[in-house]
Amino acid sequence: MDASLDDLDHDYAASVAERAMRGMAEQRIPPTPNNFAVWFHYFAGSNDDLRNAIDLLIDHNRPFDAGINQDLFVTYVAPSAGAVASETSERLHGLMGAAKEFLATAIADNHSQIQAISEVADQGQAGVDPKALVAQLMNELARAATRATRLEAGFAEKTRELDVIRDSLTKSEQRARTDTLTGLANRRALDEFLRKAQTTADWGEPLSVLLLDIDHFKTFNDNFGHGVGDQVLRLIAKVLREKVREQDLSARYGGEELIAVLPDADLAACTEIAERIRRAIGECKITRRSTGEVLPNITVSIGVAQYRAGETIADLVERCDRALYLAKGGGRNRVVTETELDRAWAAG
Repeated sequence: MDASLDDLDHDYAASVAERAMRGMAEQRIPPTPNNFAVWFHYFAGSNDDLRNAIDLLIDHNRPFDAGINQDLFVTYVAPSAGAVASETSERLHGLMGAAKEFLATAIADNHSQIQAISEVADQGQAGVDPKALVAQLMNELARAATRATRLEAGFAEKTRELDVIRDSLTKSEQRARTDTLTGLANRRALDEFLRKAQTTADWGEPLSVLLLDIDHFKTFNDNFGHGVGDQVLRLIAKVLREKVREQDLSARYGGEELIAVLPDADLAACTEIAERIRRAIGECKITRRSTGEVLPNITVSIGVAQYRAGETIADLVERCDRALYLAKGGGRNRVVTETELDRAWAAG
């Protein structure tokens, strides 16, 4: 939670809490602690990214299901990232301190070794027995080798610790950008990718988006249960991830809606990929794990749109969304592009 929210006075905090509860009731969101934290932040205006994400969901009449609520909390509110950063900072400080000690020891040992070898050299000039000098020199070199081995082992151990920290940071960042159910990118990662893609598109490179919705998914959930519905959603997410190109981003947009952003792809290229996705999903055979029962085939409707220089990302997604709903209104299990939107509009 944002520490600045702890400074709110009682009356204002109470009014924000009341609006949060009312907002959740309007969207039929369970008033759990995590959900309340999300909506308190929303009405307190403490997180612009959170406000934009929720406003976009409301504008497009997206249902705030358990997956979306969890994504909003993990992406915009959860303190886990801060906790990881704090723990990592402490561990790094410890490693830096150990590294300083190792270096100081190495420098001190180096000076001692130089001094000892200088003394042996002085004895050689004084006519001391060569055998004794060789023995002394071998002894000093052996001691130096032992110290070097000990230092090398210490450095190797700290290097391994640094690798663990780096891996922990990478996994933490990945979790913060991934939808827990589907394994696709979440809204935070999607928003960041779209902003970068828009910058390139404004310089003239094509940018297209496809928005996918599972046909009759609510009925499917009602008939077979949400556990099977989650299995289906994961399967479709896998198909989407496999069918888009390496440079594209596939993400969960909301509920049973998935989205793919295709930089450097015009409307025709994106439409072709959307058709491949639709056909591949239609060919999937889904088996109920608990009984082995083969379930009815799932189909999807897909809307496709291409970015127009100077417009907002919200405009692009909204146009793609209208194409999707035209596909659903036209019988489902089809791909509709923004071009067909224009024709439908002209036809009245």
